[in-house]
Amino acid sequence: MKEQLYKDPRPAEHFARFHERARTRRPDWVYDLVRLVLTPYVVLFYRARCIDSPQVPADGPAIIAPNHFSVLDHFFVGVYLRRKVQFMAKSQLFRRPLQFIFHHGGVFPVRRGHHDEEAFKTAHAVLARGDIVVMYAEAGRSRSGRLGKPRHGLGRLALESGVPVIPTAIAGAERARNWKRLQFPKVTVQYGGPLRFETVARPSRAQAQAASEIVFDRVRTLHRRLSREGRRSVVKAARAARRAAEAAGRPA
Repeated sequence: MKEQLYKDPRPAEHFARFHERARTRRPDWVYDLVRLVLTPYVVLFYRARCIDSPQVPADGPAIIAPNHFSVLDHFFVGVYLRRKVQFMAKSQLFRRPLQFIFHHGGVFPVRRGHHDEEAFKTAHAVLARGDIVVMYAEAGRSRSGRLGKPRHGLGRLALESGVPVIPTAIAGAERARNWKRLQFPKVTVQYGGPLRFETVARPSRAQAQAASEIVFDRVRTLHRRLSREGRRSVVKAARAARRAAEAAGRPA
């Protein structure tokens, strides 16, 4: 297993231009190009499908909070969404040539191994203009094949912003590395019902951690059901729930 680098030695100033662009401009044509190129790959090879994408608001700010197993999770999350989303990603990824794609594709860095307030400022700027931020609850990939533990950063952003948080489960991506052996697992993404927290201007670490736990409990439930019952069963249940909600005259 490749050793992970847990501290980025580059100074904060190195990442200033990435933050500035993410705060002032939306993803451009590079986002569309990457989605065009990668969609056939994730759909055909990984048979990627999503469930309940209408849970993601059609407009306005929101945080999508998935579990994280694979470097492809960015694409699994965004491939079926009509809206463009912006990702908070570890700073080690911002190296040539990929940093050009990230710079123009809506990705912004969090400086690994440091207390990085700039990443939160950028996330708030994206939300303030009514866009979507993807932030992994575990704050990094789980390399064990099992769900990790949520970190307080997600809860902090949710409490400070007060915007809806969409718990999101990605099932199957824990085996995505098997492509090296020409094995491509079936990947399913399910978006849960939005959670909303009362705004707290300066949440304590304990408050932030508690909010993260609430979100990740939903992620665990979604992931467990997908893993145990399978995609087909969960799709049927989701359709039945939507029909019941429509019959009752309320949103699904």
